[in-house]
Amino acid sequence: MLMIEARQIHPAQWCFKLEGLSYEEGALLEPISVALAGIERAQLRLGDSLLICGAGPIGLVTLLCARAAGATPITITDIDASRLEFAKKLVPSVNKFQIPLGGPDATPQHLAKSINDSFYSTAGHPDVAIECTGIASSIATAVYASRFGGTVFVIGVGKDVVEMPFMACSVKEVDLKFQYRYANQWPKAIKLVKSGLLGDVKMLVSHRFTLEEAEKAFETVKDRTSKSIKVMITNE
Repeated sequence: MLMIEARQIHPAQWCFKLEGLSYEEGALLEPISVALAGIERAQLRLGDSLLICGAGPIGLVTLLCARAAGATPITITDIDASRLEFAKKLVPSVNKFQIPLGGPDATPQHLAKSINDSFYSTAGHPDVAIECTGIASSIATAVYASRFGGTVFVIGVGKDVVEMPFMACSVKEVDLKFQYRYANQWPKAIKLVKSGLLGDVKMLVSHRFTLEEAEKAFETVKDRTSKSIKVMITNE
């Protein structure tokens, strides 16, 4: 059973004041904290070229955070054209690459070559790839696309056992890293949203529902045709 409460008691030491942020912006601090932890652990630096695999909510907030961190150029991939269009609206400078479903052009090696030929031919292969889906083929694409000695950071949650391109990681000396938690990122996320460095994060909210419409909100999340990004239930 799922319960949505208007108010909840929580230990004070685990809470942070929104300091002038709206409730919608406050609700977005959780995915932003995930992205911030990933960028920090991936050691993304000013001027690093970046590949983001997956344009779902985590991929999109990673895009916002990476732009603020000074990554350039940035390319984002997804199978869904509408999500890539949204990413372009969110960050106009981003390169977008749609992943084909099936066929000879859909192998990780071929996709990596296509991505690099399209966007990284002059600047070299990506310094960092942040994988936001947890899907084995997407992780493999990130590995094949990365430069020698580059970093592949997996934020996405996958299966218990995932097939990996071991020799590609070894021969290219790729640093493969993973993330499980994102401690101590909330104060930083609050400062970044408040400062405006991440842009208008409320653009990520695609649907809004009242508390009385909560069931409809969850149905919207489940419905792939709704093109939802972040769905908010409000009680204001």
